Amino acid sequence: MAHLYLTPAGTRLIAGETVVLTGDEARHAAKVARLRVEERVLLGDGAGTHAVAEAISVSPADVSLVVVSVQHHSESAPPLWLIQSLAKSGRDEQAIEQATEVGVSAIIPLQASRSVVSWEGEKKTSGVTRWQRIVSEATKQAIQPYCPLVREPHTIDEVCNLSRTIRVLALDHRAEDSLFDLKLDPLDSSPIAVVVGPEGGLSEQELDALVVSGATRVKMGPGVMRTSTAGPVALALLHQKLGHW
Repeated sequence: MAHLYLTPAGTRLIAGETVVLTGDEARHAAKVARLRVEERVLLGDGAGTHAVAEAISVSPADVSLVVVSVQHHSESAPPLWLIQSLAKSGRDEQAIEQATEVGVSAIIPLQASRSVVSWEGEKKTSGVTRWQRIVSEATKQAIQPYCPLVREPHTIDEVCNLSRTIRVLALDHRAEDSLFDLKLDPLDSSPIAVVVGPEGGLSEQELDALVVSGATRVKMGPGVMRTSTAGPVALALLHQKLGHW
């Protein structure tokens, strides 16, 4: 039961009830995993619930399973968000995949001034759809109980507006403050968002705007991490610092 299958949105996982997988999940179970009747798999709703279920009928079109047992997982508090700048060579996609494996509640694409990649027009919709597919696959691979929601792309001004209501940490290797020295209250339920720049980093103008709006510039060490690794590493450190791990 190492593989996790995500159930359709709105599905309730209740012991004794039948759940039907369709689309890609059914095709994977039937053709790739070669699931057989009476075999058991792990199901997840992406919202904190895992269930052991037994297959009662299997085909590439649909797989029916009866739920045997259910386990509910509480979401880590405060929730952690990743605001990931668009980047070239798929490094932004690597970042959100690894962030999902680490554990992140929400992901926001950022169109930074130094982003080589640009999402305009229909690319905004297709980009969000692609990112959501990536994090859904990463959720299953990592057997995470929560599947992060990929939100609409933000500009730096919109991130500044966010920083007026939640805690925002802008990663910058030149910052004076270290993430290790931050004072964090694990009893505060407000989200903590980590902002990661593109290949050239966030511009001074963007960093200044974030600080004015209430964000904190923080570093993680003496080196400079790629945009593909900075966010996941920061999230891992925050999980440990907040006692999630």
